[in-house]
Amino acid sequence: MWWKVHQWVGLKLSLFMTFILFTGTSAVLSAEIDWLLQPSLRVAPASVEGPIAWAEIADNARGYPGVARATYISAPTASAFAVKVAVEDEAGDLFFLHAHPTTGDIQGAGPWVGAHRVLRNMHRHLNLPTSLGVPIVSSLAFLLLISLVTSFVVYKKWWRGFAKPLRNRDARTWWGDFHRLAGVWSLWFVALITLTSLWYFVESLGGNAPPHPRVERGAPVEKGQSDEGSLAAAIEAALEAYPGLEVKNVQLPGEEGVLQLNGEYQAVLVRPRSNAVYVDARTGEVLLTTDGRELNLHQRVGEIADPLHFGYFGGYWTKVPWFLFGLATTGLSLSGAAIYSLRIARERGDRVRLGRSFSGMWQGMGRWRWLSNSLIAIGFLFLAFLILGIP
Repeated sequence: MWWKVHQWVGLKLSLFMTFILFTGTSAVLSAEIDWLLQPSLRVAPASVEGPIAWAEIADNARGYPGVARATYISAPTASAFAVKVAVEDEAGDLFFLHAHPTTGDIQGAGPWVGAHRVLRNMHRHLNLPTSLGVPIVSSLAFLLLISLVTSFVVYKKWWRGFAKPLRNRDARTWWGDFHRLAGVWSLWFVALITLTSLWYFVESLGGNAPPHPRVERGAPVEKGQSDEGSLAAAIEAALEAYPGLEVKNVQLPGEEGVLQLNGEYQAVLVRPRSNAVYVDARTGEVLLTTDGRELNLHQRVGEIADPLHFGYFGGYWTKVPWFLFGLATTGLSLSGAAIYSLRIARERGDRVRLGRSFSGMWQGMGRWRWLSNSLIAIGFLFLAFLILGIP
């Protein structure tokens, strides 16, 4: 019975599960994919000297041809990355500008819908409205949980499998050995992804944590009243009020005149938004500071999910292992389907070959294959809408 349950949850939605696992794995390095595809996003690390020139970057972005408004600035992902500035044109279309971190020079523009947005949106909610897409995708956590629990029963003495080699006797044996080897090494990772995905499911149904303290945006100031030249002073005031804050993004003041800096401080495994400082850009008055260490338990659970799910909390020391274990977990989904396909081939008396590893998977999924294919097709359909800017 345990084996049949393990097989059923691993096979029936295997196409959709593999798709979500692969897009999530790719999303871990989505910024690096954009770096490869967009030359203006690259800088020579040796040319970066001193702190990020936030104010100069904002001024240069606002003066860039075709820019009507600049909204926020993101710190470089790594030493060879440019700063990203989110801007919009007169028509309201969004795109990014890439600026040198210390000189503030604009190196070029990039699309709003790059690899980062495509992979994150596809993985998180299939480009559907989040209220619909997030619970659909995160519900796969229940299948992962069942697969994880049943694997301890199906794989007898699983703790002995960490060093077992892959045998090449036939395709069925090879896939079986791979499935068990990747499975035992990925147990912790599958458990982690399952738990964080369950939390996303809870959030999508209204169980999200209370919002962080923030400054309520007041009435818009009169046009021309906000002094553009005060931005550098406002940023300086913010950094003086929050010594030690490693700024990750700057929310530029809009009509309300409020500047917001977010970053990393002493709290571990929280998103940059947990550590914030708000400043009146017109007067330099510090309005509010928040510290991630002061969050309650519910808020900390909400904050810890993203860093653990995508593994970006330790830079490349965590992103690379997360990517590799993500590939292994994707391989688990594929290899489970291959094992089923080859078992069916053996029962029919067909020759068991590697080339036939997935020939029986389509039939084995039954009617569930249409659900998997439909969900994947919906993701690509709404991706086209996203790229074309169709609401």
